Amino acid sequence: MEISLLSQLFFICTLSTFYITSFTDVVYSQCLHNQKTLLFEFKAELKFNSSYSRKLVHWNLNEDCCSWEGIECDGAGHVIRLELDDEGISGRIENSSTLFNLKYLKRLNLAYNNFFGVQIPQRIHNLTYLTHLNLSYANFSGQVPIEISLMRTLVSLDLSEFFALKLEKPNLRMLIQNLTGLRELYLDYVYLSSEGTEWCEIISSSLPDLRKLSLRYCGISGPLDHSLSQLHSLSVLQLDDNDLSTAIPNFFANFSSLTTLTLIDCSLKGRFPDMIFQVPTLETLLLAGNKLLSGTIPQFHQIGSFRTIMLAYTNFSGSLPDSISNLTMLSYLSLLYCKFTGPIPQSLFRLPLLQQLYLSDNKFSGQINEVSTPLSSNMEMLDLSNNQLEGPIPKFFFKLERLTALSLSYNSFNGSVEVKKFQRLSNLTILDLSHNNLSLDADITNSSLPIFPDLYYLGLASCNLYKFPAFIEQSNLMYLDLSNNKITGEIPSWIWEVGNRQLRHLNLSFNLLTDLEQPYHFPIYLSILDLRSNQLRGELPFPSANNRLNGASPTSFCNATKLEVLDLSNNNLSGGIPPCIVKNNHYLEVLNLGKNNVSGDIPDTFPVGCHLITLDLRENNLGGNIPLSLANCKLLEVLNVGNNNINDSFPCMLSSNLRVLKLRSNRFHGEVRCHESWPYLQIIDIASNNFSGYLYPRSFLSWGGMMRDNDAQQRLNYLEFVLSPPLNRYYEDEVRVAFKGLEMDLVKILTAFTVIDFSSNNFKGEIPDAIGDLNSLYVLNFSHNNLIGTIPKSVGNLTQLESLDLSMNQLTGEIPKELAELTFLEVLNLSYNKLVGMIPKGRQLQTFPATSFDGNIGLCGLPLNRSCNNMERSDASPKFKNEQWCEKNEIHWDYVSAALGFVVGLGSYLWLLWGFQSLRQKFFHQIDNVLAKIFDPQVRRKRHERRLIRNQVIRRG
Repeated sequence: MEISLLSQLFFICTLSTFYITSFTDVVYSQCLHNQKTLLFEFKAELKFNSSYSRKLVHWNLNEDCCSWEGIECDGAGHVIRLELDDEGISGRIENSSTLFNLKYLKRLNLAYNNFFGVQIPQRIHNLTYLTHLNLSYANFSGQVPIEISLMRTLVSLDLSEFFALKLEKPNLRMLIQNLTGLRELYLDYVYLSSEGTEWCEIISSSLPDLRKLSLRYCGISGPLDHSLSQLHSLSVLQLDDNDLSTAIPNFFANFSSLTTLTLIDCSLKGRFPDMIFQVPTLETLLLAGNKLLSGTIPQFHQIGSFRTIMLAYTNFSGSLPDSISNLTMLSYLSLLYCKFTGPIPQSLFRLPLLQQLYLSDNKFSGQINEVSTPLSSNMEMLDLSNNQLEGPIPKFFFKLERLTALSLSYNSFNGSVEVKKFQRLSNLTILDLSHNNLSLDADITNSSLPIFPDLYYLGLASCNLYKFPAFIEQSNLMYLDLSNNKITGEIPSWIWEVGNRQLRHLNLSFNLLTDLEQPYHFPIYLSILDLRSNQLRGELPFPSANNRLNGASPTSFCNATKLEVLDLSNNNLSGGIPPCIVKNNHYLEVLNLGKNNVSGDIPDTFPVGCHLITLDLRENNLGGNIPLSLANCKLLEVLNVGNNNINDSFPCMLSSNLRVLKLRSNRFHGEVRCHESWPYLQIIDIASNNFSGYLYPRSFLSWGGMMRDNDAQQRLNYLEFVLSPPLNRYYEDEVRVAFKGLEMDLVKILTAFTVIDFSSNNFKGEIPDAIGDLNSLYVLNFSHNNLIGTIPKSVGNLTQLESLDLSMNQLTGEIPKELAELTFLEVLNLSYNKLVGMIPKGRQLQTFPATSFDGNIGLCGLPLNRSCNNMERSDASPKFKNEQWCEKNEIHWDYVSAALGFVVGLGSYLWLLWGFQSLRQKFFHQIDNVLAKIFDPQVRRKRHERRLIRNQVIRRG
């Protein structure tokens, strides 16, 4: 029996070996000699980095070429696949005499190499059996060769390249009209000379069986034509970063095989169709960056295939449905900067595969209910910041052991929290609990090892801390925010050694710190140091804003070569500006020495390649000139030298990126006439100087930031820039402007806020008609000059104007009726000119007080108490300006008493803001909301209509 079994086993093994050997001979035949020779000659032709290569470098003539990395053969030994992507190849492909002799090739992949801008070789069409061609991101450039259109066997074509390739001759139609077998087409970043809906018709008619289409950054436009609905087999559609300016058509929901739809930053508008969320095969939906695209997340009535949903920076709103629990495959959800409301559903935290959840900057509210989450939860990133969440931090958060980032800042979480509860989250790299109502117990005992070994960002602002958390000393932090606490005493010397002196951002502002412990050695990489609003005393090597520091400006800053922001404003600094501060700090983006007692000249040492964006030297004792080397600062957006003693002509050499120019109250002189344009300029204040000459139309026409529908004007955004990542921090510029009869500090400058103030100079001549082209102006002030002629009718084009002051000039003629149509106008001063005739009737001008028209004896009609029909001749001549000023400057003691009462009340309120942190935070939050509302056109219109009704009621009474 044993012999029989052995015999059978031997027979089976022999038979199996025969079949396996036969199969191997068919599929894994040795490559033919000529194929090996061609490949090795091809390798010799190429220039590549052998230390980077993972495939070419291992090709060996002593081995079967079919076993080489990147090579596949057919059963006869012909090379049918050549995969050399990301091999460090850097040239000589265009002169290859062997590649295009591999005539049996079906797949060729040369992606992610660097061919240094050569054109795609025309001989590529010699590969007549090629089905898959991938030349993406290999640094080819120029026109796509027409020969590719002859490769009718192609099934997949990828020519994606970073803005280096174009399709003009051949154009898109010529390229693909004969490639009817294409199933996949990738042309990302390739410029297509196709407009409107043309590209939709070309693709749908030429490639009816297309399954994957990617045309990201191709310069195509919308709308999305209905012809695309003919692509019944489409599974992937990627059109990111094109200006489609269209609504999403419903027919996308009819693509039964659709798995990926990405339309990031496409200027989409309208409402996103709910039915697309219900496509059962859809796995990836990316709609981020379409600020005009609205929609809601519907109920999910069945198990969905979604893995990634990104709706960030859209106008999506509503609440999240509990049925989101049906998306059991979801791993990534980003809804940041939307308008979602209501509670965060408990079911969201039960999704078994969810790894990254971004819900920040919405209006989610209420408490987060506890969830029994298994310790094996996959959650890695959890960002709930900038919402209206409240209650205690959920206990299950402390069990998410895979978390690498947890951000709960700017909510209303409350209660006492012990840092040791976070010890289980040993993978944390980012922890931000700032600006809640938490009381943090930072004491950790019996711990000799760092509790957060990988933590590099820690935000504990407004956490009721009374001392520096000891565990920080052993951390590897690069970003630390302990602001808005009650920390007293000295800044410990060990703070500068944190993270092996890798600390880059340190914010200790709004505490009760008094001094620095000796010795101290500032980290060489420190770029942001914020010590504002403490009780620091003495001379510091890095003095900060809003403290009572004095003495000369310290030259130690000259050695801080990594600084990005140097803000020493609102101190008592004296002496000159050390030239090395601007000469040595090549990374410096903000230099703010405003509101000090700094004297001398501005150093003429701004280097070539200067990175300055903001230079603020206002309210000092500076003299001399604006240095010519400031022209080296090509990125400069804000220059504020107001209220100094500078004696110079108009600085025409400044950066073309300039947005804010403030020269007020100096000794500038000469004409304001430049040959260069400032297409982003939005605020120019040169009041109270000695400027003279005419108002030249060409100057006004070059200020694009004051023109509506200009790319330079982004409505309702702040003039700001991002500091070093990964912080979501911004530096926001501040400027004082005269607005509606008052001087006020704009701590946040809206890009929509536009000002021209040329008052109190010696300008002459007429107001040019070109002023009417600046149709987004909010403030226009030409008062206290020597202007003549009539008020131009083009002023009626300034439909956004809220304040107009032309007083104290020599203007003549009638008030143009177009002025009465400025419906947003709230401040008007035409007094003390030589205007005549009837004040135009309408809803507008009659609502202003009579003082707006004083000193124009030839004017009549409301609101003046002077009838045009019964106007008597008067020999009285207008008073001289000095007489008018005497009358205006008489002391009215009733007003003085009222002012004293106001000061006492204001002081009490400011004391409350200083003493109570939560009240202070709510105050500044309200300020942000008020600023946005001031400049929102709809709100402005409603405010204006209420003012008109109020004035009409007063007159009737």
